[in-house]
Order: sequence, then structure tokens, then C-alpha cells
Amino acid sequence: MKKEILVVDDQPGIRLLLHEIFTSEGYQVTTAKTGKEALEKIHNNPFDLIMLDYKLPVIDGSQVLDQMEQEKIIIPAILMSGLAEEIIREKVNFSLVKEILAKPFNILDVCALVKKLLK
Repeated sequence: MKKEILVVDDQPGIRLLLHEIFTSEGYQVTTAKTGKEALEKIHNNPFDLIMLDYKLPVIDGSQVLDQMEQEKIIIPAILMSGLAEEIIREKVNFSLVKEILAKPFNILDVCALVKKLLK
């Protein structure tokens, strides 16, 4: 059975890039462009990993993580941000965040990280 990844980013180019990469690596990929949409998809599907942008419209990445933790939805997350240095301090607040990924990122590093987390 294929591992399922939810990619959440408001930038269409990043969603498309990560969808293409992870699909070619053999994963099942779903995308969302807002935190609200991500929460709806999380409630309807048991994902194995979430790639979550920190800054999102409507509900941001930290609010998505808060909601997941309140509802006891345990899905490992990679938090993506152009402001990675600033959010590293927040990582300690979220048990679901396994890594923080700075944008722009190296595709090979992202693939290696995802493979490690989905073992």
C-alpha cells in the first residue's frame, strides 16, 4: 500500500513540484492550498505525512498543528517556511513537527527526508 502525503502550500508552483516529485517516488499525494482545506482533508483521510507551509491564508500552519494536537490527530509533519530561522523556536511547541524545511529547498534533500520519515 502506498504511503500518503498531504502537501499544503498556498503557492501553486510548490504544490505542483512536490506533487510531481513524490508521485514519481511512488507516494500517493494530495494537495491543499489553505489550512482550512488541509484540516478538511485530514479529517477525511489518514495521511502518513504532512508537508505544511507555515504561512497560509485563512488558517496558518501553526493553527493547523494546534487543531490536530487538540483533536489528537497524530500525523508527522514537515513545516516549510521562507522564515525557517524564525520558526525553529516554535518547533518545540509542536510534537508533530519532525523537521523544519527552509524555502527554497533542495529537492534531493526533501526526498531523502521524506523517505527517512516514512520508513
